[in-house]
Amino acid sequence: MKTTLSGKVIAVFVLALFAASAFAQAWPAKTIRWIVPWPPGGGADVLSRILQPSMSEALGQQIVIDNRGGAAGNIGAEIAAKSPPDGYTIVFAYSGTHSINPHIYRKMPFRESDFAPIIWNASVPQVVVVHPSLPIKAPRDIIALAKSNPGAFTYGSSGNGAINHLAGALFASMTGAPLTHVPFKGGGPAAISLMGGEIAMIFGEPATIVSHIKSGKMKAIAVTSGKRALALPDLPTVQETGIKGYDVTSWNGMLAPAATPPDIIRRLNGEFNRIISTPDMRKRMIENGYEPVGGAPEKFGEFIKAELAKWAPVVKAANIRVD
Repeated sequence: MKTTLSGKVIAVFVLALFAASAFAQAWPAKTIRWIVPWPPGGGADVLSRILQPSMSEALGQQIVIDNRGGAAGNIGAEIAAKSPPDGYTIVFAYSGTHSINPHIYRKMPFRESDFAPIIWNASVPQVVVVHPSLPIKAPRDIIALAKSNPGAFTYGSSGNGAINHLAGALFASMTGAPLTHVPFKGGGPAAISLMGGEIAMIFGEPATIVSHIKSGKMKAIAVTSGKRALALPDLPTVQETGIKGYDVTSWNGMLAPAATPPDIIRRLNGEFNRIISTPDMRKRMIENGYEPVGGAPEKFGEFIKAELAKWAPVVKAANIRVD
């Protein structure tokens, strides 16, 4: 009996499925690269290094953190997008890089379709912190001080178009406070500059600044989210202090290059979900300002789409563009 052409196609398809399944079952067989598109010391780096040991143990392979900062996260994300989709590269995804940068950069080095979502790890309220020498106890004091000397009141961010840049731009537009933005190459460098007295304020991720708040090197006055942060429950929201409607919360998760085998994505998703749901890890994440979320890869993918739509009008109103 002659094998029909359609029969050959089906046979090839079945063999391909079998090969992919066998590959996924053998995974991981070597070191996994975890790209963090930001310098060491920032919030993305802190959370990655909190989760990395548990993930390495769960997968039975070494996971190496690869910090690739620059261009508000675009450089590291591009490297991940162009990496082989074999399960040996994963990348830290952040609200700025994946929901804000596409509206700011005239030419993006990647598209969201270049990635496969793994998991939405956490939501992250930002914290308004100032240098302790300043006579500031509440957001209204920032407004008064900035208006008393227009242009002199500076705030730092982890880069042009980053979530903490937009947090400051939104604050300025809603209050009329003439703030001057100073971009850095990550949250860590911005925090160092604040402690050195080079800038007056940052809207920072708790992971980067909680220890400095506790040591007295920074003074926290409010959180940017619509509700109080789990890590700093005694700190009021900006809304509570009288600026109605102000609400900025960043998020993060994990992505892999598009076409990474679904079995590998499911394995990574399952391990991340299990790890962030353990009492010890939840406690550690919350202490560093990360409020665990979790869920299926599809949930994270749909959330990224919604965030892309949400930030488009905000970026347009702030008139932020990067060539």
